Amino acid sequence: MTKQELPKEVEVFMAEINDLASDHPEWLDIFNHNFLDTLQNTVRRQDDGTTYVLTGDIPAMWLRDSTAQIRPYLFLANRSEDIRDLIKGVIERHFQMISIDPYANAFNEAPNNAGHQTDQTEMRPIVWERKYEIDSLAYPVQLAYLYWQETNDTSIFNTTFLNGLQAIIETWEVEQNHENSPYRFERDTWRDADTLVNGGLGTPVAETGMTWSGFRPSDDRCEYHYLVPSNMFAVAVLGYAEQILTEAYPEKQDLLSRTTALKETIDAGIREYAIVQNKAGDDIYAFEVDGLGHYTIEDDANIPNLISAPYLGYTTIDDALYQRTRETMYSSENRYYYEGTAASGIGSEHTPPDFIWHMALAMRGLTSSDKAEKKAMLDLMVATDADTKAMHEGFHKDDPTQYTREWFSWPNMLFIELMLDYYGYKLKGAEV
Repeated sequence: MTKQELPKEVEVFMAEINDLASDHPEWLDIFNHNFLDTLQNTVRRQDDGTTYVLTGDIPAMWLRDSTAQIRPYLFLANRSEDIRDLIKGVIERHFQMISIDPYANAFNEAPNNAGHQTDQTEMRPIVWERKYEIDSLAYPVQLAYLYWQETNDTSIFNTTFLNGLQAIIETWEVEQNHENSPYRFERDTWRDADTLVNGGLGTPVAETGMTWSGFRPSDDRCEYHYLVPSNMFAVAVLGYAEQILTEAYPEKQDLLSRTTALKETIDAGIREYAIVQNKAGDDIYAFEVDGLGHYTIEDDANIPNLISAPYLGYTTIDDALYQRTRETMYSSENRYYYEGTAASGIGSEHTPPDFIWHMALAMRGLTSSDKAEKKAMLDLMVATDADTKAMHEGFHKDDPTQYTREWFSWPNMLFIELMLDYYGYKLKGAEV
């Protein structure tokens, strides 16, 4: 999609935002650059009507990233038929790919054997990477649900969608008892976070009702394989799936019953196994648990994380347990929380120590009820962009000119989502 081919509704929407935010030209520099960049440089329309979305400087489409990249364009779905078709194309592509392999997290544009084909797992030519992450299955359901809520268009709920949804339910059911899983993953690498131990099975777990994840949304392996934020996300999207099945597939009563049972069992597992005590003796959510008594108190910048629980639709901002968890994650008790002269925020194992992530700053704003905090996060993101008019993966807490990933569309679009949120733009079905 070139600039000349932009639907007029996109230009009208951008003009609307530029008028609304005229008192913050520094925000608009980033908004204008990246709202166009994702449309023009990451979106690739396919001959079959689907939409392929590059993550940025890695030539692959992540199920997770592409959902987040496209989400702000939902505000245009009722204004522009072209944007509506683009989003529908992403949804169709998502569920095609999930039906091919629900354990894959990233896909090639064509079956060209690009990506990590030497990994010891069941690779396919269309698969770029096969690190199994719960959120890779949750995000596409979220996008489909939000599109439906925004437009009332049920045409996306076709056979492709149903087949993909069935694959998601079946995978999460199987992974409630990982010993029964067909999934194994090993990579010949110096970086331990990129491979699973125990012959590709991962560290031991007990059955908890939660569903197992091999990797975090950072694409780094879990230490304990019940990743709590991702299980929270699963509970939320299973609720969405219940609504979709009731409305669009009323004949699928068995699948609806399984969906409800899975949602309730995972949620009960979170309540029983994932609530632990911080150093002050207060109940908070753990980040990862194994059902054997081990857990981590930390949070990673990648989303889903614990900070994002209200954004994911699992809880509310004012929930006391969430607020205690939030306070703990913005403290030294979280090993990925860094305070520096340029910024304070959450980082990740995926980047060097002392590197804060722009998407974590955006999520802090998106999960705040304080408009002043939202503004503070937008200002901080602008101040740490290293004069590139783009967000990055991580940047050094004392020197934002030290950063990782020149072109990373996900945090770019989270900046835009936070900016739109600041000015009162809310998606139906996504109220935080």
